[in-house]
Amino acid sequence: MKIESIRLKNFKVFRDVHLSDIPSFLVVVGANGTGKTTLFDVFGFLHDCLKGNVRQALDSRGRFREVLSRDSVEDTILIEIQYRMPIAGVDRLVTYSLEIGEKGNTPYVKREVLRYKRGRYGSPYRFLDFTNGQGFAITNEEEFNKPDEELEREFQSVAPDTLAIKGLGQFERFKAANAFRQLMESWHVSDFHIDAARGRKEAAGDSEHLSETGDNLPLVARYIFEQHPNDFQKILTTMARRVPGVNAIEPKLMDDGYLTLRFQDGSFKTPFLDRYVSDGTIKMFAYLVLLHDPKPHPLLCVEEPENQLYPKLMAELAEEFRLYAQRGGQVLVSTHSPDFLNAVDLDEVFWLVKNDGGTQILRARDDAQIAAYMADGDKMGYLWKQGFFAGADPV
Repeated sequence: MKIESIRLKNFKVFRDVHLSDIPSFLVVVGANGTGKTTLFDVFGFLHDCLKGNVRQALDSRGRFREVLSRDSVEDTILIEIQYRMPIAGVDRLVTYSLEIGEKGNTPYVKREVLRYKRGRYGSPYRFLDFTNGQGFAITNEEEFNKPDEELEREFQSVAPDTLAIKGLGQFERFKAANAFRQLMESWHVSDFHIDAARGRKEAAGDSEHLSETGDNLPLVARYIFEQHPNDFQKILTTMARRVPGVNAIEPKLMDDGYLTLRFQDGSFKTPFLDRYVSDGTIKMFAYLVLLHDPKPHPLLCVEEPENQLYPKLMAELAEEFRLYAQRGGQVLVSTHSPDFLNAVDLDEVFWLVKNDGGTQILRARDDAQIAAYMADGDKMGYLWKQGFFAGADPV
């Protein structure tokens, strides 16, 4: 499953933007305040809507009026995501559309639609369609031999501020809704904190996937070490190649019952506890644990991965992200690092520009001058530093 386009209307700085033909590995640049964090927060917002409800997701962001674009002529927020997934043996482009409004200071789902084409021709068919808590979902959507009028609608009611896909997506009979719910539940928006990842951790807790902050890093490392030793060896091999000197990492259960990480440097006989290891080493290890997850996330969003990392590691890290994408995941990265940009291709870069309080999204390959320089062997980061990304000068 791969996200191919995102359309946003009145979501903070994005008054009306459309990202299309999104690559498996996408890198976003832009000056401070142009909306890089906001773009990634679209995924966090949808995830929060799914975990709780729309009101809770908006409240954590300052409520509806703080999320609605300033000076907007409309009073609704629209998020529309198109993704490609196999249905009945055919890769189909599915569209999920969510429109949110507010009445009497209470937000509600004005419209929620999931649609795709049943055949080669014609308009996309709505397999889920809800308005203000009332609507239907199709239960036999994979019976493509039946005409539209014979599709079976199941009418349901949900709370006005609750996503219909939250409830209906739990059931296998709603194929597209179930698949999109799983996608939303399993994408990962990284908010990694070095201090949270360090130190002793209780040996019990979520251990199968790295948390957004990385505070369960020792637990996940131990889980992979014990349950997926081949994957852990790949992490160690890559770590040794990317960070010279580190030749072993061991999740160690201490005598007091707490778990920590021990790093072995080839120059020393005694391993170091993680609190004595550099920030860059911890962060690189955390990214490799994330990227070599035995059950990888279909979508990763990572903001400014260059923080605390040595500039020479940028090309290595970009390659790790690209390899993850080639294995079937999708990676979206924002960066302020010319060194990281030097390692990416023309098709992989978008940049954000703020005009009159709203943000536009431009694509590097659509700029003839940038494309020509890249064809002649220039690198993206150098072009960015030289000012060829109009309105997105490095800060």
